[in-house]
Amino acid sequence: LCVRHKVANSLPYLLSLATTANTGSALTMTGNPQNILIVSLAYDDISWTEFLSNMVLPVIAASIINAVLLFVYYSGELFPGSSGLFECFGIVFSGNRTPEMLAQEHAYHARNVSKDAAEEESSGWSIWSKIQIIIVTIFLVCFAVGLDVCVVSICAGCVLMVLAAWKRQHWDPKPEVVEYDSEGNALPPKKMYDMDGNEIEPEEEELVTESETTLTEVDYGLLMLFIGQFILIGSFDDTGVPQAFFSAAMGGCAEQMTSVPCVYWFVLVITILSNVASNVPVVQMLAATFPYATPYDWMQVSFSATIAGNLTMLGSAANMIVAFQAAKVGDRTFTSERHAPFGIPSTILSLYAGTFLLSLVHFSPECSVKLGECDAN
Repeated sequence: LCVRHKVANSLPYLLSLATTANTGSALTMTGNPQNILIVSLAYDDISWTEFLSNMVLPVIAASIINAVLLFVYYSGELFPGSSGLFECFGIVFSGNRTPEMLAQEHAYHARNVSKDAAEEESSGWSIWSKIQIIIVTIFLVCFAVGLDVCVVSICAGCVLMVLAAWKRQHWDPKPEVVEYDSEGNALPPKKMYDMDGNEIEPEEEELVTESETTLTEVDYGLLMLFIGQFILIGSFDDTGVPQAFFSAAMGGCAEQMTSVPCVYWFVLVITILSNVASNVPVVQMLAATFPYATPYDWMQVSFSATIAGNLTMLGSAANMIVAFQAAKVGDRTFTSERHAPFGIPSTILSLYAGTFLLSLVHFSPECSVKLGECDAN
């Protein structure tokens, strides 16, 4: 969209997209890979609603901090002509416009006045988008009522895949292979002849099955990367080095990592490690180091490991995906050097604000139910 609308500086929009997506993924256990891994490796059961209830306040706080910093850093690019932070919020919540913003809107509408009404109508949500929203809503409701997460995820994924397959085969227009000359005029199809001068009839277009379509969309390189990563980290855990490292790094807080004030040092260690070794391997190492960690411990790990993705460009997959997709259309403004001045303060403030709220208000027990520790308390 930034390239299409010729935005002068797309960095604020790309930063907002990457950091907000990363922060929002901390909200539920299905939001990102490390949350799914935490729920799978935790000794005690953690339900979807329990996870959500713990993360609501920290995620809201982190999102607000991230948005405020975006307004502070890039108010001129996001809201041309705005005079300060409070005017930015007024524009967002009351719909006000500065003269500069109105001028840009008028110029945009003037450029697109020649578009026909049919094209304007097609810019809304299609029936397929509405169906997908309904399916995802049912998917979330099933989570909320306590149905098995794995079963619900597989069923929802299958329904969406079948729906997409039917849409591609029976609804989407078939792509036309037409060549054009330098003036944009369609060229007639080329005719082929054999050695005897007889015209060769064009072969019928080969039907591409949904299985072929799905298999070609799998990123096998990324899949092998994760497989190798899990094997390597699993072998590394067996050496005992992670256990020794955490004991040395935590010092006197090793036995009470998630109690105040030790929790603030604990989340900082996780944040740094998540940017050095990636958050999924860090979670795997913590599971091997602290196999009987309480549900509350894992909530702190989940939040800090996710927010850590905003610290550096390489901290999360969301950053890399946004940078890669922007580069594909020729936009290379989203770089490590430009990400760091915003990402570092945003991450630190969001991390400690969310950690404080989570330590103050949480619904997961600070003891292990399966070990009978809660009964003793």
